[in-house]
Amino acid sequence: MRNLHAVLVALALAAGSWVGVSLTAQAPAGWQVPRTRDGRPDLQGVWGNNSVTPMTRPTQWKDKASLTDAELEDLKKMATQYVDQGGDAIFGNFVQLMLNAKDQGAFKQLSYDPTTGNYNQFWMADREWDHRTSLVTDPPDGQLPPLTPAAVARRAEAVKARAARGRGPSDGPEDRPLSERCISYGAPRTQANYNSYTQIIQSPATVVLLQEMIHDARVVPLTPGPRLPARIRQLHGDSRGRWDGDTLVVETTNYINGFQGSTNNVKLTERYTRVSPDFINWETTVEDPDTWAKPYTFMIRLKKATGLIYEYACHEGNYAMEGILAGARAEERRR
Repeated sequence: MRNLHAVLVALALAAGSWVGVSLTAQAPAGWQVPRTRDGRPDLQGVWGNNSVTPMTRPTQWKDKASLTDAELEDLKKMATQYVDQGGDAIFGNFVQLMLNAKDQGAFKQLSYDPTTGNYNQFWMADREWDHRTSLVTDPPDGQLPPLTPAAVARRAEAVKARAARGRGPSDGPEDRPLSERCISYGAPRTQANYNSYTQIIQSPATVVLLQEMIHDARVVPLTPGPRLPARIRQLHGDSRGRWDGDTLVVETTNYINGFQGSTNNVKLTERYTRVSPDFINWETTVEDPDTWAKPYTFMIRLKKATGLIYEYACHEGNYAMEGILAGARAEERRR
């Protein structure tokens, strides 16, 4: 069942335009960051990640780091022209899809699963716009660094090993992604537009980062203390926090599965800075010399939300998993 928060968001947005709102992070004149009793910036509340800006820069904007006002308005008009609230939900790089549609003169709003369909666009949160052409800020070209030769070989070997085992993507529940099994979407989760909210809770000694999806919570100590030894790995890693002036810095290591294609030796450094009453700049640097030729950094602007986070009612072994595996067995019988 969809969680109540998503239903409320969808109902509120159904009557409005998909075009959304222009996002600005400028603080009003005279504004000062609110502070907790211990004098730290108050980051508490629910914050949404619904930016339309893609992680990497679209090919059509190869040499463009930011858009003019006219270019941004043109992109919004394309969204109004092409997107149908009753059509399939758009989970991919929306901006790249729009630019491709402009080049080709047509846009097909089709699900990534054309056999069974998907949620329709009605269920997706409204998007927020700014002039940036990519979330990646370093490298300056807005692209991820190239993979190392070791990473290319490792990925090819993983494909070969899976084929050698003779297993398909639905032979058993262990072959499905952790997100489908309602275990975790990973942390930090960077996907925008679909239940993409995080609640921040602070105390002088601890910060909790609670993700709406599968209610993953990272408990981040702010007090000095040793990290876990390298032999102890956790699904969400081992996070430690500190304040750098008015910025909360969270460093995470000791992952089991890594982060977005990395090895489990990756190091993430997140920086949370409240820049206005309604926005936090969330900057993340990813370091894994075994996967990428150099570190990379991306920045997501989190917008203050007025609602609460409700339970994401997903549990491992629910009826969807039974349906996926039963469908795979039915396909096998038809072969």
